[in-house]
Amino acid sequence: MTTSRISLSEIHAARERIAGKVERTPTVPSRSLSQHLDAPVYLKLEHRQTTGAFKLRGASNAIASLTAEEKARGVVAASTGNHGRALAYAAQSQGIHATICMSRLVPQNKLDEIRRLGAGIRIVGNSQDDAQREVERAVAEEGLIMLPPFDHPAIVAGQGTLGLEIIEQVPDAALVLVPLSGGGLAAGVAAAVKGVSPATKVVGVSMARGAAMKASLDAGHPVLVEELPTLADSLGGGIGLDNRLTFSMCRDLLDDVILLSEDEIAAGIRHAYEQEREIVEGAGAVGIAAVLAGKVKANGPTVLVLSGRNIDMTLHRKIICGEAIAESAA
Repeated sequence: MTTSRISLSEIHAARERIAGKVERTPTVPSRSLSQHLDAPVYLKLEHRQTTGAFKLRGASNAIASLTAEEKARGVVAASTGNHGRALAYAAQSQGIHATICMSRLVPQNKLDEIRRLGAGIRIVGNSQDDAQREVERAVAEEGLIMLPPFDHPAIVAGQGTLGLEIIEQVPDAALVLVPLSGGGLAAGVAAAVKGVSPATKVVGVSMARGAAMKASLDAGHPVLVEELPTLADSLGGGIGLDNRLTFSMCRDLLDDVILLSEDEIAAGIRHAYEQEREIVEGAGAVGIAAVLAGKVKANGPTVLVLSGRNIDMTLHRKIICGEAIAESAA
């Protein structure tokens, strides 16, 4: 695979490779959001994926791409939770040992699930960058194979399979809103969507607190951003100063980036539950939140990616009751 751009053919190859290992998730219309936007709105229900988030696509493709010798060495990754869970699941299914490195900001419910799937867990520091340094040490000293959460060709190609499904399910999509963190999902989806439907716009959505890719795009190169607590915890972390793939793809393929306040993200979580009858985490609610906040302009069918559901249910209940903002964003 190329290290500068993932092609449509690579995404199709990834889909063949992960067939039977991931769910083809549904895309459904939202009456309430369609009325709000005054355009047809569809929800891509990727939070119903086997491990509760889109990350299983990239993890499954990356695991399937390893040689027998690499599988025997074991894999390691830094994660804010969902990539770790997906990699643990995909590795366990192939009898491969996975080690997941995370910061102290990762919610306990995500740690518990990764541990349940048999992966080794290492808690290091207070940021994704701290966790990544432990990954690099494990690669150098223990010989583990690094499968990062976003900046890896097989990961991006795997996430791109979600984009293929979107265009197949909504062929006339004018706009796709996709959660944006390190850029693996956004880059893969944009490459797939624009590879099939060049006129379709793809917009990344992130939280205002510590949006590393947005800051990097504004600067014209990868930059360090302080990682802060946020309701969209899955979107936290940096993009890596040596980013070799997702920064350039997001720069070249995304039409815009929308940033959201914590209040707006909470409103998205509440709307998903009260109007759509869906439980989603903060990162999974950002598309809904952007529409509700009036930050989306659409001239045709619009698809929102609900990327994950792995939210602590005590936190979810507080958000639904309007109690969680100050505590979670402090």
